[in-house]
Amino acid sequence: MLRARTLVLATAAVAMFASAAQAGRGTDGQLKILYWQAPSILNPFLSGGTKDVDASSIIIEPLAHYDEKGNIVAALAESVPTVANGGVAKDLKSITWQLKKGVVWSDGTPFTAADVEFTADYCLHPEGGCNAAERFQDVTSVKAVGSHTVKITFGLAKPFPYGPFVGSTSPVIQKAQFKDCMGAKAPTCTKQNFGTIGTGPFKVKEFKPNDVVLYVMNENYRDKNLPAFDSVLMKGGGDAVSAARAVLETGEFDYAWNLQVEPEILSTMAKAGKGKVISAFGTSVERLMVQLTNPDSALGDKRATYQGGKNPHPFNKDPAVRRALSMAIDRAILVDAGYGPAGQVTCNVLPAPAIYASTANDWCKTQDTAGANKLLDDAGWKRGSDGVRAKDGVRLSLLYQTSTNSVRQGTQALIKQMWQAIGVETELKNISASVFFGGDQSSPDTFQKNFTDIEMYTNNFNGTDPESYMLRWTCDKMPSPATQWIGQNMPRYCDPKYDQLAKDLAKTAATAERAIIAKKMNDMLIEYGAIIPLIHRGAVAAHALSLGGVKQNVWDATPWNIQDWHRK
Repeated sequence: MLRARTLVLATAAVAMFASAAQAGRGTDGQLKILYWQAPSILNPFLSGGTKDVDASSIIIEPLAHYDEKGNIVAALAESVPTVANGGVAKDLKSITWQLKKGVVWSDGTPFTAADVEFTADYCLHPEGGCNAAERFQDVTSVKAVGSHTVKITFGLAKPFPYGPFVGSTSPVIQKAQFKDCMGAKAPTCTKQNFGTIGTGPFKVKEFKPNDVVLYVMNENYRDKNLPAFDSVLMKGGGDAVSAARAVLETGEFDYAWNLQVEPEILSTMAKAGKGKVISAFGTSVERLMVQLTNPDSALGDKRATYQGGKNPHPFNKDPAVRRALSMAIDRAILVDAGYGPAGQVTCNVLPAPAIYASTANDWCKTQDTAGANKLLDDAGWKRGSDGVRAKDGVRLSLLYQTSTNSVRQGTQALIKQMWQAIGVETELKNISASVFFGGDQSSPDTFQKNFTDIEMYTNNFNGTDPESYMLRWTCDKMPSPATQWIGQNMPRYCDPKYDQLAKDLAKTAATAERAIIAKKMNDMLIEYGAIIPLIHRGAVAAHALSLGGVKQNVWDATPWNIQDWHRK
């Protein structure tokens, strides 16, 4: 899994997608997919939700994907540039991509290097927010140097130059469609964001946000033998249990995504013999994001914003509180109750690949309620007559939110009990996943806004190199009104030392040295208490026994090879 992390090893990862044996283009009817977290937008640059990235990946493509083994494989590019093949400059300050010729957009117009250059301008626009901004870190220019040649230049030597346009979080969008949607205008372009034109195997026929997407075969797709299905129905909503049942028991759907379902329920369903459960471990971590700024609604536009460090959270600003909240949690119980073999206790936000997994935070693996109580006692947080601690008129009474899901609500209930034992009062809130992970700038309930004290969800990253992932918690990645609430730094964590480590990682070549830096960054986040990791989650899904070509991929979007899915 480490082959895609360095320039030397990337040379072995240039294989093209293999076509599955099947009857022919469009002969297998309709593919029915269930995403219980319904897509809310078809532009991944404007949403951090995995369900939106996946829904978009069926339409729009990057220059290269990560395959199911973590290798980089060409998609819209002819091949993957390396130092050995001359695509990456010897000084590591530029990478040049040669695009496939003859590729057209689903509207029949040519795909060219101008589209790639435009996409970079779109994401890097100073007046806009871009969810893939970390993929363009250290980029000084993206230029079309020919109709099918793109040169990306960096401000420093980049040992791992595969950030921009590699993986489904950083695809290419059509210049002609989005040219009037730059900067602050981007979220207002509903027609474009809901009806994205792409180069992928399918195109959008109908989209009902937070409900359903109907795709039809892209007759202009470059491989005239693919896709096998003539249409795809992606149904959203409901819950993970009903999604699993629709594949495993009733056979109404072909594929069900992200089955965050109690293991005993899945095991029982699978006995019906209509489908199979599949899983794989990647980098997904169920975590608590600790709000470090004040989310009080009375603050107006300053609510949950950093304000140069002058808007601290009333009680999360105390390191004793942040540490005690983590110490009080019995993660093993959370795994047993909600995940079984599909979960592992973790104390890291970066749990994999193994070379990057730190052991410095293993204290969290053992619940220490007594130690947490002593820590709060020593910090001056005194219990009141109701058992809730307070200090200087501030009560340890917090709002804890997550998306609606039976496992997550079970986790919330258990943690609430654990926190009650240390004098912390907890109000639980759950929000429809379509809203929570959506890109609606007007909603107060998105995970980017984090108008709460603690929020819980799972996230991961494309590929096996963690550089762009760890950049999510630099000072400039905070969501705010100025970025249209786009960004991945949900805790609003800011430390110049962390930002410096990010710069050091960007210019470090040796894998072992990169691992040391990445671990330090992980450890800073955990030691500070900005993030409280809970569970290293396996990606669990189910598909019909009649569905072939599925390659469970924890390094890229789930439908990364949907053109190869077929009916057996």
